[in-house]
Amino acid sequence: MTSTAHSRGLLERSPLFALMDERSRRELVAHAVPRGFGAGDPICRLGDPGVSMMAVIAGTVRISLPTANGKDIILVDLPPGELFGEIALLDGKPRSASATALTKCELLVLERRHVIPFLEQNPAVCLKLMEMLCARIRHSDERMADIAFFDLPTRLAKVLLNYPAKTRDATRLSLSQTELAEMAGGTRENVNRCLRDWQRRGIVESRAGWTIILKADELRRLVAGSSIEADQF
Repeated sequence: MTSTAHSRGLLERSPLFALMDERSRRELVAHAVPRGFGAGDPICRLGDPGVSMMAVIAGTVRISLPTANGKDIILVDLPPGELFGEIALLDGKPRSASATALTKCELLVLERRHVIPFLEQNPAVCLKLMEMLCARIRHSDERMADIAFFDLPTRLAKVLLNYPAKTRDATRLSLSQTELAEMAGGTRENVNRCLRDWQRRGIVESRAGWTIILKADELRRLVAGSSIEADQF
């Protein structure tokens, strides 16, 4: 497991906990419980009791929503330093989404009974947490607007352009067609057709499990053109 010092360092770099003084951060980390998960392990599910918030120390956590047809809508993949579970922690209600370890993960679990007193004593931290929540709500609103107003190629282009790179080469994305479909709000079959069309046009290339962006400017032009058309309505 990652050392306590390293864990505290990651929390210090988090926009939320950076506002706290050193003593408060040390006290909070002292209350945090480290937990490890293997790739593919469920961390929490939609509707589970929400009594904690979690910080990603190592690995990647996928936040998703299950649908009635058994598929998932992928909301976001969180790298080290990110937090999740804060909505349920604040209102004490069930989880509003599911979290899964996309890779082998190490987390710090911060229980509500320990976090709430810190928030009450640190108004600046409360405001920062509200700012983070607002940013996530805006992102969710943008996703819903994309599905309502933009076609699949535009949504898929936005996913490819905006997905956080896991390697130094931001043009190489290790995402399956199923994952791309769950992120873009489409079916795997339609995503496959779109990617094959883009491959014929030299915009992307699929190789050994990687989707490689060859002409990012073409994808940006597609997104910009669709945005202009949507603004006209």
